[in-house]
Formats: sequence, C-alpha cells, structure tokens
Amino acid sequence: MEKLKCIVSYDGSQFSGFQIQPHKRTVQAEVEEALKRMHKGQAIRIHSSGRTDKGVHARGQVFHYETSLHIPAARWEKALQALLPNDIEIIEVTSVSASFHARFDAVEKEYRYYILNRDKRDVFTRNYMYFERDKLNMEKLVAACKQFEGTHDFTTFSSARASVKGSRVRTLHEVNATKTDDVIEIIFRGDGFLYHMVRIITGVILDVAKGKLMPSDIESLFKAKNREKVGMTMPPEGLYLWHVTYKEND
Repeated sequence: MEKLKCIVSYDGSQFSGFQIQPHKRTVQAEVEEALKRMHKGQAIRIHSSGRTDKGVHARGQVFHYETSLHIPAARWEKALQALLPNDIEIIEVTSVSASFHARFDAVEKEYRYYILNRDKRDVFTRNYMYFERDKLNMEKLVAACKQFEGTHDFTTFSSARASVKGSRVRTLHEVNATKTDDVIEIIFRGDGFLYHMVRIITGVILDVAKGKLMPSDIESLFKAKNREKVGMTMPPEGLYLWHVTYKEND
C-alpha cells in the first residue's frame, strides 16, 4: 500500500461542506466516488486536514489516502481530475511516509476572508465575497485584527455548538487586513481553529471597523468566555481555507 497526500481546491458554493453527509453533495463524497471508480468498486476513505462548512471555499485543502494501485504520483493528478466535477481541482499529489496524517501533522493553517465594501452589490461575486455596504474604518479594522494575535482562550469566539473537548486555547500567528480597491482581505494564520472561529472573529472585527466596538474591548471579550457576548457568525461565502503547512512536506 502507498500513502498519497493531495492538495485540492474547490468552489464550496454548491457543496454542503467537505465532510460526507447522507443524501447531500459534499467534496469528500465526490472525491471518494472518483477513487472508488479508479479502484474498480473498492471503497477508499480520504482523511482531510479539517472540515469546511457549507458554502466555504478552499484554495489549499489537504487530504491523504492509501492505495494499492501502482501509479506514479505525477500521474495521479490527471487520473483523479478526469473523474471529478469542474468545481473541484486537484493541485498536487505526492507520495508521503506511512506515518503521515493530513490532520494531525498540520502545524499551521491559513484562512482568508474576503469582503466587498462598496455601495452596490456585485452579483457575480455574491458566492465568493461578503457584501458590506457600510463604510469601514481600515485603521480600526487593522487594530482589531492585531488584538487577536497571540495565544488566547477563544471560547467567546467559537460556536456554542462546537464539539471540541478540552482546551479552547489557540495561537494565531498572524491576523492582518489589507484593502485593494473595494475588496478587503483578512488573513488568519494559526496553529488551530475552533468551529466558526474565523467567521465569528471577522464579525467582531467589522463591528470595530463600524465604530460599534473599540479595539480595546476585545480583551474583555476574551475574558468573558461567552459566545453570547459577540454578534453574528459571518456568512460562509467570503471564507477560504487557503493553505495548510506541514513540518516535513511543506
């Protein structure tokens, strides 16, 4: 048996998330069906770096799987892509050690959230950016980002429905934002993320940019450890899993 690591991008707008679900279209289901066809009916399970929700996109999701087929790694990309729909793109396939695990060996993940900030919607980006009509103060927005860098207990900024057990302490190495024309890009790099964490943090950052909160208010929100202290979970369409870093392979 050979273990392969696959980097994949996908347009999440027509998927009910990455993880397989009964009677729903998911990225995992599409990939596993393609692998099953390649293996002449044998079920092949893939293991991802993590889940993405309905409507969330990926530029650099990673998964691994084991195969008994003797195909050079360089040919796997085209062979697998030929059986996949056009909203999934195989970026790279490489052979890895038997001990590699796409989830447990990840040392850092990067997410990006995109916001279209102008008076009128763009109907052609409605599935790929969050639309915000209100004027945003970029200086305050960046200042809010910086409050989330470092090691914190992110209980306030994770979904009450999160299934994680144990500590909700995570380290964010970078939270930063830039604006190009009408598009704001917020970058999150960290050692791990809780359920809905990026989308909840983004909502708080926007509240600061609108003047509803001060950057200094964020410290008290960390201390509260209460999801009800902050506002909405931002919609999924602006969120992208951008890159997953591994100590050995990347």
